[in-house]
Amino acid sequence: MLMKMNMVEAINACLNQEMERDASIVVMGEDVGVDGGVFRVTEGLIGRFGRERVIDTPLSENGIIATAIGMAAMGLRPVPEIQFQGFDYEGYHQVVQHIARLRNRTRGSITVPMVIRLPASGGIRALEHHGESAESIYIHMPGLNVVYPSSPYDAKGLLAASLASEDPVLFFEPKRLYRAYKEEVPEERYEVPIGKANVLLEGSDVTLISWGAMTYVCRDAIAEAQKQGVSVEHLDLRSLSPCDWDTIHASVRKTGRAVVVHEAFRTLGFGAEIAARIMESDFLDLEAPVGRVTGWDIQIPYPNQEDYFYPGTSRILKGILKAAKF
Repeated sequence: MLMKMNMVEAINACLNQEMERDASIVVMGEDVGVDGGVFRVTEGLIGRFGRERVIDTPLSENGIIATAIGMAAMGLRPVPEIQFQGFDYEGYHQVVQHIARLRNRTRGSITVPMVIRLPASGGIRALEHHGESAESIYIHMPGLNVVYPSSPYDAKGLLAASLASEDPVLFFEPKRLYRAYKEEVPEERYEVPIGKANVLLEGSDVTLISWGAMTYVCRDAIAEAQKQGVSVEHLDLRSLSPCDWDTIHASVRKTGRAVVVHEAFRTLGFGAEIAARIMESDFLDLEAPVGRVTGWDIQIPYPNQEDYFYPGTSRILKGILKAAKF
């Protein structure tokens, strides 16, 4: 049966289903229990599963993630929530020094199957550290899966796949899409495979590559480009590490042009890696340089300037037309 859900409802439904299915799954973080999380994503879980499986922690990102490592190594499947992705730098050491390395360090005798939930992205007009999207620092580190859904359907399916995985997953959740819209989502359990991109729209002139909130923001720009006679093929990556390079290359070889859209900083953002790989593999098929539409290389401004920082319809449209007319 299908139900209309927004992203918060889809993630909550998944957590309920997975915790019912697997008693080793433990949710933990600041205010995730009694208050249901700052965005109410974990609302109702403590009443159903109790305080031993839905744990309100002290305000210590380093401590939350470090504790989760021990839990995972001893057979549990912890789901630590970091209230805002910009707060996770306090626990970055634990992620890159231990979570990413334990399987290799122990030659496979210890795994850490855990999902770190990271509300990320801008669009909510909050203050410093509340609107960041620093996925690239984790993509850079081998041993970590990085997932970034753009829809309620994908959020539920990707989270189910992440919770069943033996590998650690950084699960980025675009806050601006939490309640942006609803779509039909199956009530029953399903998985969206990690590492497989979604071709949202087929086209012939330009490949537009996005993930997270930018996939939603790209829609109006694509519609306007089509009015101007440009056929856009839109790829939603969904999974950034592993990344579906085969789908990217196949699309670029078909269209001959590519534009990458992300809200992270431009320099060393994941768009740079995508552009480099396209140039290495698809150079002879390209009709234009690979374009990037990104956040600026400045600290994210305070709320009244936020719209100038994140890519919007006009900037994305400009990037599409520039590639198409080259």
